Amino acid sequence: MTDEISRADPVREVNVKQDVETVEQHTTPYHGDQGDHGGKFQLARTMDPARRAHVEKTLKLKLDARCSLFVLIYILNYLDRNNIASARLKGLQDDLHLDNTQYATCLSILYVGYILMQVPSNMLINRISRPSLYLSLVMLLWGLISTLSGVTTDFTSMVLVRFFLGFVEAAFLPGALLIQSKWYTRKELTFRNAILFCGNIISNAFSALVGAGVLSNMQGTLGHAAWRWLFWIEGAATMAVAITAAFVLPDLPRNSRGFTAEELEVAQLRMIEDVGEADVDAEGQGVLDGLMMCLKDIKIYVMMFTFTAYVVGLSFNAFFPTLTGTLGFDYVPTLLMSSPPWVFSCAVSLLNAWHADRTQEKFWHITGPILGGIVGFIISMSTENIAARYVALFLQASAYAGFIVFYSWISSSFPRPPAKRAVAIAMINAFSQLGNVAGSYVWDLKDNGYRKSYGIVTAMFGVTILGCWFFRGILNNLNSKLEDGERAWDAQPDVTAQTAEMEHMDSPDEALQMQKGFRYLV
Repeated sequence: MTDEISRADPVREVNVKQDVETVEQHTTPYHGDQGDHGGKFQLARTMDPARRAHVEKTLKLKLDARCSLFVLIYILNYLDRNNIASARLKGLQDDLHLDNTQYATCLSILYVGYILMQVPSNMLINRISRPSLYLSLVMLLWGLISTLSGVTTDFTSMVLVRFFLGFVEAAFLPGALLIQSKWYTRKELTFRNAILFCGNIISNAFSALVGAGVLSNMQGTLGHAAWRWLFWIEGAATMAVAITAAFVLPDLPRNSRGFTAEELEVAQLRMIEDVGEADVDAEGQGVLDGLMMCLKDIKIYVMMFTFTAYVVGLSFNAFFPTLTGTLGFDYVPTLLMSSPPWVFSCAVSLLNAWHADRTQEKFWHITGPILGGIVGFIISMSTENIAARYVALFLQASAYAGFIVFYSWISSSFPRPPAKRAVAIAMINAFSQLGNVAGSYVWDLKDNGYRKSYGIVTAMFGVTILGCWFFRGILNNLNSKLEDGERAWDAQPDVTAQTAEMEHMDSPDEALQMQKGFRYLV
């Protein structure tokens, strides 16, 4: 099936994709500009520049404030997923009579559900008009399931709870990324994604401290073990925030509550101006069409394998307190020393994302932090000096800065139709979770201060850089085709009109059918 973005020629009229709630059949020939898109957005189109700038400013302020809740949700998502590690310190494994293999199964089974649900969930969220309610319901469910972890009594019950926790939690991250990609332009998205991912980074910094606070003060309260209270308290907090999210999170630029009519029109027009197409699916497009588009696009597979290598390279984050412990300090100082590298990583990530948006460059903003992480790995492998090894932990944590830019590269590399972008985000993110599974085995090699483990993740970062370089080459080649097509248009528009259909109609890449001026970000 061909992609649904139209690089319309001067002879052929194209059907402009319409809002599913206000369908207007309208066609317009392409003249190398944005088109009229059905004569819609009259408020936005007739604004003077000063008024447009003011409306856009207020729109983004409201949107930033409401999307900031994603950060808190991501923190809770991470805590609910990983609090089992803290609970283990206070007797969970003994109380449930788990051997080490069974405990490892309880950890890894979460990713089975997580992988299975991401693509179907994003296909669904792209089709519904109120994604805020969907994500709120999902959050309420995973909070409830997390609390059920506190009433488990054996291996079977814990495995079931962990599987369904991953199954339900899978909806959040790709769904949040999809919603943000529907509101923010390519020049804004990386920094906003960085703010979102700061929730994950902050969780790395403070999850152990939160767990320590509960576990050290709740043992025996009302006759229950402290580890059970950890699940109950964090699960209850998640459910409370879920209720708030239903009223705060934005929906779509065409129907979200809390915005004026002017702001909603400007929001939709901004997305049209960003890539030359309205961010809606073609009329009659089926549920599975986005999936089929992705399966035919080689870019998907390059990003899937590259991102998985990146995740394996970042697997040290789950063992960060252990790696900090190799410095030789006691338990409490080790926990305290584990936090500053992640605070540093958060600052570096925000700065790197801001600069990536400002320059509209992706490759070096991904590989730069990776190279810093490789330097950190090499230091950890080559010296026993405590100060040097602690500095190395800062460099390793800062490698997350490229990880965030990578996510925005996914969105900008599959801009339209949204059905394809939704599946692309979910497919790449779901497949990359295999890196978390593999990464859990990487750090079993404890000899010589995890030197072999550091060697493996260094190699994985090298694979990531090569994958990014290859992907960049694919996009540069596509951009060259776009430039060649536009030069041919200017020279012989009649010839272009006759040949464009033959060359691009069956292309698996939607950009070759995009309107004039579009370029992939590299």
